[in-house]
Amino acid sequence: MMMKMWLPLLFAMWLSAVSGNINNSASMNNNNNNSNSKNNNNNNNNSNQKRPNIIFVFADDYGFNDIGYHGSQISTPTLDKLASDGVKLENYYVQPLCSPTRSQLMSGRYQIHTGLQHRIFRSEQPNGLPLDSPTMADKMKEAGYATHMVGKWHLGFYKDEYLPWNRGFDSYFGKGTSLENPLFLYLAYQSVHEPLQVPEEYERQYTHIQDSKRRSYADNGGARRGGANNFPLRGGKSTLWEGGIHGVAFVTGGRVPAKGTVNRELIHVTDWFPTLVGLAQGSLNGTKPLDGVDQWDTISNGTPSKRTVLLHNIDPMSSNHGVPLYNDTFDTSVRAAIRVGHMKLITGAPGNGSWVPPPGQTQAVPSEPNTSPDKNVWLFNITADPTEHHDLSDQMPGTVRTLLGYLQRFDQTAVPILFPALDKNSNPALHGGVWGPWQ
Repeated sequence: MMMKMWLPLLFAMWLSAVSGNINNSASMNNNNNNSNSKNNNNNNNNSNQKRPNIIFVFADDYGFNDIGYHGSQISTPTLDKLASDGVKLENYYVQPLCSPTRSQLMSGRYQIHTGLQHRIFRSEQPNGLPLDSPTMADKMKEAGYATHMVGKWHLGFYKDEYLPWNRGFDSYFGKGTSLENPLFLYLAYQSVHEPLQVPEEYERQYTHIQDSKRRSYADNGGARRGGANNFPLRGGKSTLWEGGIHGVAFVTGGRVPAKGTVNRELIHVTDWFPTLVGLAQGSLNGTKPLDGVDQWDTISNGTPSKRTVLLHNIDPMSSNHGVPLYNDTFDTSVRAAIRVGHMKLITGAPGNGSWVPPPGQTQAVPSEPNTSPDKNVWLFNITADPTEHHDLSDQMPGTVRTLLGYLQRFDQTAVPILFPALDKNSNPALHGGVWGPWQ
């Protein structure tokens, strides 16, 4: 049976120095000519201070083993050079799926605190990132930045108020910006997500790769259905194994002091919200409690991470698996995962846990361990065992109970899940043949 493996996101950020007049109101320009409220920059009154231009790049479904500096058969010289000139983040985590990662980036909050614990936003769903807390773009604009977005939004569009230009972006899909203001550009590629499409001249560069899907993936297109690879990590997209959540990331540019370094401190996608707003000399006032922490000292100076606990997710809407291990703590039949220090606990049904090498490579790969079909607890020391080969749950029951206690306390803070039924009124045939707001 062919294994279908999907991968997490590539993150890259460029920081370049900028000086200029930081006005209290940014250029207001978007593709629907919507007017936005005037910026209030309460955190930076010195117009001569230098703040970085920030270009924040997401590539969808990017595999851990699909970047050159991880030893990939795919050549990525430009990314390798940019990363080598900056800081490679080798202990960086995202979520197993598209919109959960994007929601945590834009909100700085765990899924359990926004009601987005379950799966992704479907086009037909009347759903979106809740409007009750400002986005990162809102706070960057408030700090005096020109804010622009190009690419995949995937945070809801069923009402106008959920669209990017109503969530803090001056424009979506690119328009001119004032040179008087520092720039925040969120560049969210659809690639390397499916469909698998690539010009023939680029695919010819990879004739040595026998698998046709991987040849296409090597240049452009989707990671789905075997095109990409996450080896030696276990599992892939939509799973709670490391292959679904351990991302590829680096920070580069003129404002990065620690050039040519590798950072192995624990960092999560929620951390970018306070980190970038802090770099922008903005304010976090007015947000709901953030789960992210400011990691700029860690990235720029190599200081220890402020993060020791990372909730990967708790999804009670997924089917329960097996029976609870204990009756006085978190229910282990619920799909969840958490990292505390070096240790990672998984409960419920985490998804396909296979190790799959790149197509065409012959090497011994262990099969998924034979365990009880009702097994619903795994414990790993991720620092010592990043490929999740050695389950320690039977050997360390005390640690299992400790981490279950963390999950139970997080679960007590969770808000109800937002996952409405599909709405037939979303059909593009009812709206001029295009997807767009329908309520």
